[in-house]
Amino acid sequence: MTATTAPDLAVDDVARLAAEAFTALSETPPEVRAGALRAAAATLGDHADELVAIAQEETGLAEARLRGELTRTRVQLRLFAHVVADGAYLDVRLDEADPDFVLGPRPDLRRSLWPVGPVLNFAASNFPFAFSVAGGDTAAALAAGCPVIVKAHPGHPRLSERVAELVAGALVEAGLPEGTLQLVTGQDAGVALLEHPAVRAAAFTGSQRVGQLLAARAAARPDPVPFFGELGSVNPVLVSAAALEERGGELLAGYVASVSGSAGQLCTKPGFLLVPEGTAYDDAVVAAAADVAEHRLLNPSIADGYERRVSEVLGVDGVRVVRPGGFRRDTDGQGWATPTFVSVPLDVLRTAGPALLDEVFGPFSVIVEYPRGTDLAAVVGELFPGNLTLTLHLGAGETGADLQALVARLGEHAGRVLLGGWPTGVAVTPAMQHGGPWPATTTDGTSVGTAAIARFLRGVTFQDAPQALLPPPLRDDNPWGVPRTVSPRGASAQW
Repeated sequence: MTATTAPDLAVDDVARLAAEAFTALSETPPEVRAGALRAAAATLGDHADELVAIAQEETGLAEARLRGELTRTRVQLRLFAHVVADGAYLDVRLDEADPDFVLGPRPDLRRSLWPVGPVLNFAASNFPFAFSVAGGDTAAALAAGCPVIVKAHPGHPRLSERVAELVAGALVEAGLPEGTLQLVTGQDAGVALLEHPAVRAAAFTGSQRVGQLLAARAAARPDPVPFFGELGSVNPVLVSAAALEERGGELLAGYVASVSGSAGQLCTKPGFLLVPEGTAYDDAVVAAAADVAEHRLLNPSIADGYERRVSEVLGVDGVRVVRPGGFRRDTDGQGWATPTFVSVPLDVLRTAGPALLDEVFGPFSVIVEYPRGTDLAAVVGELFPGNLTLTLHLGAGETGADLQALVARLGEHAGRVLLGGWPTGVAVTPAMQHGGPWPATTTDGTSVGTAAIARFLRGVTFQDAPQALLPPPLRDDNPWGVPRTVSPRGASAQW
């Protein structure tokens, strides 16, 4: 095969190819893996027009959005190439043998991080490039030295096959083994591979219901494997009275834009805006939403879910419609929507529970009026315990011990805490955290940024091993040239 794609291979064959690739890939020098990641990024750029056209047809997302997302995908690949070439991700630690160590004689100990093995990646629907075949999960796993089997999302099948063909071919041509990247289709194949002994970790982006089912399958294996699932988030935004008094119009326009972008089909969309009772916001929200054009939802299944959840929310006693959005179905069953905004008092939100609190995936958001003096940290802990993001808008100069405590408490319930701004738009940088407490994600890892590689690594220590039998990063001559931390003999005498 010139490109390692496998939509028609049996599960056992796919798993066997991945396992065989792992043996060679884990021993591939960093510069070769880094070059392969750069080659994958280059081939995506070379075929950008073709890929964007397919993605636009299959997902209904705008061309500008898709081109930006393809750029992000290429940047992710190049960023992880830099991580691999640098080598610090291996976290190499060498303890010299020390007969006088303070706790008794210490052997020669050499530790580094190793790739876990073949990774199964369940692609997402709402990011057909950045969280799909060549997206962040794939890039992180490949950077770690793990072959990847992608379970294609049915929402963009032709795009998935074409990206897999291009990227797999580029990886092999750059020197990586056949089987480094494979593609499978269908729910049955995905579940079977999740339970296959050759698969050593899995990543998933999608609904809480499906993610929980898959996480349970991964945990129920005779040999449980790590499962990183991003399962959804409502991303509350808290606004103080002072912030609204200073820049209410600007804040509310930003809120509408964040909710409406890509038809609200973003994992960081602000599903709730918490404002003090008595705040005037209707006119500003209506005015900002008036200019938002109708947008197609990703696929008929997403449209079904959106229509159902909007109907459930609107049926709750105490819900007031601030701005009714439009929704229609076309002859192909696709859904088209404009944003809807509703309002409820805080006590109604508490009483309604999941009917209001569960995520509405699409251009919909709830404005919650809280009594002035409310302990917002307690509200977040009670109603929004786990999120990808939490945002706090304050007035100029608002500070003090109470707000410091609030900010610290927000960090207990989200992976990213914003002081100003809006959560949509996730920077692909070393310091990014895209993952949060349950139910946002199933583990404490991140699926964006360079720390995402840690999900696919495990620590291994060699004790008193001869030089000739050590992996390259642990040898005295350090042929890979990776950074290392050394604990010299005799140092403990100075502790």
